[in-house]
Amino acid sequence: MAAGPPGSLPRLLLLLLLPPLSLRGRGQGLGQTRFVCTSVPLDGDVCAAPAPGAGSAEELRSAVLQLRETVLQQKETIMNQKETIRELTAKLGRCESQSVLEGLPGEGKGGRKGPLPKNTMGDLSRAPAAETLSQLGQTLQSLKTRLENLEFSRMNSSGQSHNLKDMLQSKIDDLEKQVLSRVNSLEEGKLGPKNDSEERGKIESTLTSLHQRISDLEKGQKDNRPPDRFQLTFPLRTNYMYAKVKKSLPEMYAFSVCMWMKSNASPGMGTPFSYAVPGQANELVLIEWGNNPMEILINDKVAKLPFVINDGKWHHICVTWTTRDGVWEAYQDGTQTGSGENLAPYHPIKPQGVLVLGQEQDTLGGGFDATQAFVGELAHFNVWDRKLSPGEVYSLATCSSKALTGNVIAWAEANIDIYGGATKWTFEACRQLN
Repeated sequence: MAAGPPGSLPRLLLLLLLPPLSLRGRGQGLGQTRFVCTSVPLDGDVCAAPAPGAGSAEELRSAVLQLRETVLQQKETIMNQKETIRELTAKLGRCESQSVLEGLPGEGKGGRKGPLPKNTMGDLSRAPAAETLSQLGQTLQSLKTRLENLEFSRMNSSGQSHNLKDMLQSKIDDLEKQVLSRVNSLEEGKLGPKNDSEERGKIESTLTSLHQRISDLEKGQKDNRPPDRFQLTFPLRTNYMYAKVKKSLPEMYAFSVCMWMKSNASPGMGTPFSYAVPGQANELVLIEWGNNPMEILINDKVAKLPFVINDGKWHHICVTWTTRDGVWEAYQDGTQTGSGENLAPYHPIKPQGVLVLGQEQDTLGGGFDATQAFVGELAHFNVWDRKLSPGEVYSLATCSSKALTGNVIAWAEANIDIYGGATKWTFEACRQLN
C-alpha cells in the first residue's frame, strides 16, 4: 500500500464498487464486486484519488450520478402516484355524497319536462330510502290536490277541464315512470326490503287511484267509443306491472292468438302474454328474452318464431296451432313468416288457468321476473279455439274485417284488469295504416 506525503496522516478509503446494475441509459454493469484500499491525503480529492485499474474513479462517479438520477425519478413517480390517489379519493367522496336527484321532471329548474337521463339519478343504492320515497309521496300528494281542483273545474267548465286533464295526465305519466324506476332501483339495492315494500305498496296504490280518477274524467269519452278501442302500455321493465284477463281459457285442441304490438326494448321485448295452469307455469307463453328470438311455449315445449318487430312500430302478429301433429304457423303483418310441427303434439291446452299480459309466470298468477317483463304497447289481444285461415289473418292485419274477434277471449276493456302502474289509453288499431 502506498504511503501519503510526509507530515500528513494517511487515511484509508474503502471503495465498494457495486455489482452489475440495470440503470437507465447504461448498457452494462460495473463488473464483479471488489474492495480497493488506498491512502488519500486529508485535504485531497476523493474522486481524484488514484486507484488500481484504468478508469475506476470515473466509473464510480458515473455510477453515483446514475443512482442519484434513479432516486430522483422514483421520488417523482411516488409524488405523481400520491397525487393520483388524492384525486381518486376526492372523486369517490363526491360519488358517495351524491344520493338522489334534485327535482323531478316538470318540477325542476326552468320547468324542464320529460324523464331525465338514467345516469343523473345518482347512486340510488346509497340513497336513504325513507327520505327519497317521502319526497315522492309529497309530490304525489300535490298532484292529488291538483286533480281535485281539476274535478272541480269539470263541474264548472268542461272545456277547461279537458285541457287541464291533458296537461296533468302528461305530468302524472312522467312522474309515474320516475317513481317506478326509483322503487325498482331501491328494491335491487336491498335497502330495508320490508320498509321499501311497504312504501312501494303505498305509491302503487296512489298511482292506481290517480289513474282511476283520470279514467273517471274520461268516462264521457269512453261511453262514446267501442269497448275494444284501447291499448295497454307497459313503460318499464318491472316485476309488478302487468294486466290480467278476467276469463280463463277452456280446454283447447287448437288455437289462434293475434294481437297488435309495439316495442323497441332491447335486449328482448319480454313476455307479451303467459298462461299458467296448476302444475304447469308454461302452458302457453309468448316470450322474447335476452338476445334469443321470440318463442312460443306450449306445455314447456318450444318453437322459435321468425318475428322481427322490436323497431318501435306497430305490428300485427298471429300464431296458430293444432294439437294434431303439433302443427304451428306464424304471421307478421298479415303474411306467413314461418311454420313447423311437433310442437307439443296431442297435448290439449288445459283449462282453469291464469292469463297474464306483460309478465311471465313462474307460479300460478305470480312469480314474475323483471328481466322477462314486456316493455311496450299491446292491443287487440284475441284468442280463438280454432286455426284461422291465412285470409282471416290478413283481414285482421289490414283492418278489412273489423267484425272478426276472438270467440274465446275478445279484446274488451271490461275484460282486463291492470296492476302496478300499467295504463290504458285510447287506441285505434288501424290509424297507422291510413
